[in-house]
Amino acid sequence: MHAAHEPATTGLVLTGGGARAAYQVGVLKAIARIRREVGAPRHNPFGVIAGTSAGAINAAAIACHADRFDLAVAGVVHTWRHFSADQVYRADAFGVVRSGARWLTMLTMGWAIARWRKAKPRSLLDNSPLAELLQRVVHFDRLPEMLAGGHLQALAITGSSYSSGDHVTFCQTRRPFEPWLRTQRIAVPSRLGHAHLMASSAIPFVFPAVKVEMQGADEWFGDGSMRQSAPISPAVHLGAERILVVGAGRMHEPPRQRHGADAEDAEYPSLARIAGHTLSNIFLDALAVDVERAQRINRTLALLDAASLARSKLKPLDLLVIAPSQRLDSIAARHLHSLPTPVRTLLRGVGVESDLGHAKGGAALASYLLFEAPYTRELIELGAADTLARRDEVIAFFGWPRQTVPRESRDAWPVTQAGELECPTDLMPL
Repeated sequence: MHAAHEPATTGLVLTGGGARAAYQVGVLKAIARIRREVGAPRHNPFGVIAGTSAGAINAAAIACHADRFDLAVAGVVHTWRHFSADQVYRADAFGVVRSGARWLTMLTMGWAIARWRKAKPRSLLDNSPLAELLQRVVHFDRLPEMLAGGHLQALAITGSSYSSGDHVTFCQTRRPFEPWLRTQRIAVPSRLGHAHLMASSAIPFVFPAVKVEMQGADEWFGDGSMRQSAPISPAVHLGAERILVVGAGRMHEPPRQRHGADAEDAEYPSLARIAGHTLSNIFLDALAVDVERAQRINRTLALLDAASLARSKLKPLDLLVIAPSQRLDSIAARHLHSLPTPVRTLLRGVGVESDLGHAKGGAALASYLLFEAPYTRELIELGAADTLARRDEVIAFFGWPRQTVPRESRDAWPVTQAGELECPTDLMPL
């Protein structure tokens, strides 16, 4: 890495959250903008990048173009701004009936059709289109070059093994590292590929499990957010001394507004509401707990004298946490109409409803599946706005100059291509 510019290794942790991961793209967009405004070095500011679930996809896309950070960010912005559900899962009537309707039928009438051995739907939705999208936007063939050239130290992608019960972090690094082993948490040196991304983003019940080779044997994997008790840990193990953590909800968002005595709280929770609650537990809660733990350790270490701190195996960790300032399920409720009719009908069948923009009847579930441009664009803008509102904190975190460079003296915006990654110049205004 560029040690003269980056004395401390900076990590980037991108968490899971399905379509909510569009928020992360907005944060990265704002960081790229701030970097250019203050004239900070052009190289990739993140030596270690760790991602989980949809965050792993963003992480890999950035890592594979670490030599052109601005270009990489513009590429993921372009992808998320033009998203449609059919790029991620089968959203046509036949595809929904073949997977979702069949799956729900098995739940309700399994006793009657169990003898049909061929009737074994694996998930609510068929995410085969995602594999095609990943081939276009994540260029793993460039990753060894990024590592060898010092543009990146490590990329980590996490998955949860249905076969062993372990939470596995697959790591591709510039230099050999000592794999860690904790209770139900292990690290495995790997040559990363699209299968790891498909596995890490396989939301339980919603998308099917993925077979991944691990240490000479095949195992079935699901979403890396499951059983992820320490989301920040991989970046720390891989050498990050300060870490930018981008969440997907809860930590900074306002409390849910209640709507009177006849609110949905008085009703028996629908399947969709329970599912949304479960996914929020999987995707959001572990990060909040891990951040609190790191902050508590920092406060404890601050009480030690220099000699005691030198003897301690624990070191202070510089954390910057950026998370949504608004409730993403409420935003999703305003965009449910954007979903294709077959998907909307399927979700309505399990209790997803919208009432004047309120998160009624399981809109939290929809917030993870709403891969539609009106929703993802609003999340991108929210992520950018939340980050720009903390501009001084961002500059201090990276150690960048505080003085704004005149526009005419700033770096020329890249208009070339890296691999097949396009860089539309209108996505990152000065």
